[in-house]
Amino acid sequence: MPALMLAAATSLAIVPASAAPSDAARQFGARDNVTGVTISPDGKALAVIQPTAGRGAVLSIVRLDDGKGMKPILTTSGNPERLRYCRWSTNTRLVCGLYVIDMIGTSYYGYTRLFSINADGSDQKLLSARGNEYSLGIALGGGGVIDWLGEKGDGTVLMQRLAVPEVTTGRITGQTREGLMVERVDTTTLSRAMVEAPRGGVAGYVTDGRGVVRIMVRRPTTTLGQNAGRYDFLYRRKANREWLPLSTVTTSGGRSSGFVPQAVDPDLDVVYGLDATGGRTGVYSIALDGSMTKKLVFSRPDADVDELVQIGRQDRVVGASWVTDKRATAMFDPPLKQFAASLSKALPGAPLTSFVDASADEQKLVMFANADTDPGRFYLFDKTTKKLAEILPIRPQLTNVKLAQVKPVSFPAGDGTMVPGYLTLPPGSDGKNLPTIVLPHGGPWARDEWNFDWLSQFFAHRGYAVLQPNYRGSTGYGDSWFQQNGFRSWKTAVGDIDDGGRWLVKQGIADPAKLAIVGWSYGGYAALQSGTVDPTLFKAIVAVAPVTDFDLLRQEWKGDSTPQSLDETFGTRVTAEEGSPARHADRFVAPVLLFHGDRDQNVSIAESRLMASRLKGAGKSVQFVEYKGLDHQLEDDAARTDLLDRADTFLRTAMKM
Repeated sequence: MPALMLAAATSLAIVPASAAPSDAARQFGARDNVTGVTISPDGKALAVIQPTAGRGAVLSIVRLDDGKGMKPILTTSGNPERLRYCRWSTNTRLVCGLYVIDMIGTSYYGYTRLFSINADGSDQKLLSARGNEYSLGIALGGGGVIDWLGEKGDGTVLMQRLAVPEVTTGRITGQTREGLMVERVDTTTLSRAMVEAPRGGVAGYVTDGRGVVRIMVRRPTTTLGQNAGRYDFLYRRKANREWLPLSTVTTSGGRSSGFVPQAVDPDLDVVYGLDATGGRTGVYSIALDGSMTKKLVFSRPDADVDELVQIGRQDRVVGASWVTDKRATAMFDPPLKQFAASLSKALPGAPLTSFVDASADEQKLVMFANADTDPGRFYLFDKTTKKLAEILPIRPQLTNVKLAQVKPVSFPAGDGTMVPGYLTLPPGSDGKNLPTIVLPHGGPWARDEWNFDWLSQFFAHRGYAVLQPNYRGSTGYGDSWFQQNGFRSWKTAVGDIDDGGRWLVKQGIADPAKLAIVGWSYGGYAALQSGTVDPTLFKAIVAVAPVTDFDLLRQEWKGDSTPQSLDETFGTRVTAEEGSPARHADRFVAPVLLFHGDRDQNVSIAESRLMASRLKGAGKSVQFVEYKGLDHQLEDDAARTDLLDRADTFLRTAMKM
């Protein structure tokens, strides 16, 4: 079995825990048993990606017609390359994507690369264009497949990639073009044919699923090369090369305004996308015949529609999805609507289902189903035989572990606004006078949903009640709820989170002496900032990869953002002064535990280092754990196990449990 090696890697040890981790920490800290499943065009084989010990992954093939089970064909170490996804280009060949964080010069950078491989593990080839000693720069993005040319089935795909100019002095072969381009690439021979020439300022293309580029998006920049906060979408009519204006989208502080194209239906000759309707987001279509006829396809008065449901090798649009208390889907395709209704009856214990992949004729469907007390499992449905078969569960190590039910709740904020969220109580608990954790989500432009969450389930298993508030600043609830985002509107967001803690005490759910707050990313920021706003409310604070100073994060973002867009995201210097917990270490009363990966590309580890230094300098109780070689998600079994074990021990010690 070949192992893919892009660069020499040194094994980096995780900071060891002070004692052997608990069984619960190992069970919940393990990564998902399956991270990807894809089905071949003929429906006769599956490709499955699973984790290996530590942070690696293995790609295996399952022939559905020979009964021999899974055959591993490729492994990646995770040091530094991570196998993110694979998809079949033919019945015998796959295209896979890698994400790598490695040293370039004196700094760590994240970059992607694509490669192809036969289903027997042979003939690995790099699909991403190679640079050379004459290249005037490095393309961190290795390109991406935008059309699988499903009807052809000959192994060619359309790829978009960034063309990097080369030195031409003394050379007649150096190329000077720069910008995003589209190529037709043979995934076996690597032969390439240009479909769209490199264009500067282009951010992406959308095809019709049949090999024709119909949409282009331009990203205007300032004279300094920074994002101007606008995206211009253009389209082509059928059998016409002229680009015509379609829509303009403006972005401000994490919220966008304008029609965002996502998928083209070549038969109806329309493009589907998301746009605002009555303060919410809905699904629209716009005709691409030159008339620009715009129609509202689907919307909800109570929630933003946030996803198009797509299926098959042509990614055709068959429905739309949104979240209220639970995620729901409206199917536009009548046969699939009937199938979805039947599936919900067949899987009563796993009401959340989604399409993962399909054979070329869509007669075989790969599905994923999960619930609050079921981490989820992949299924294969055969339309011809009407048989539904389980492929693999996501977390088999939790099969005999009783998981906690997740209940949608709402609680009053200080101004009377009802804030939605989810409450998870320990299995078998009466829900009274419990050690309790408030667990705000990251983002801040994100939201929690009703499903299995390994963090909240671990803490519930260990006897804690857990509240996950969708504070103001969360997405999915419309413009008025989003406010000015969780950074500029941090007082409202953190206020809602803290009010969630107070509500837990008033309801008798939380023992006020055993109330803690735990968060990851922005959630970690909120956990820390709560320690400056109401220092005695929470008795212990755990922050994973947190933002700790607005100006530090602003510096990380400034290379690609204008001063105006940074102001729209982070506010003024006054906002930074008031809203940065690292500047108010003297206010902390509760002990603090920090975790951070030293290759974090989302939030620099410098943020946690600053916070730890400031707290230590102020004479406060702080512990800081750095994980070597890991990024924002800490995708390593040992690291996550260690994090859970340390956090549980810390909370129990701090709250005298």
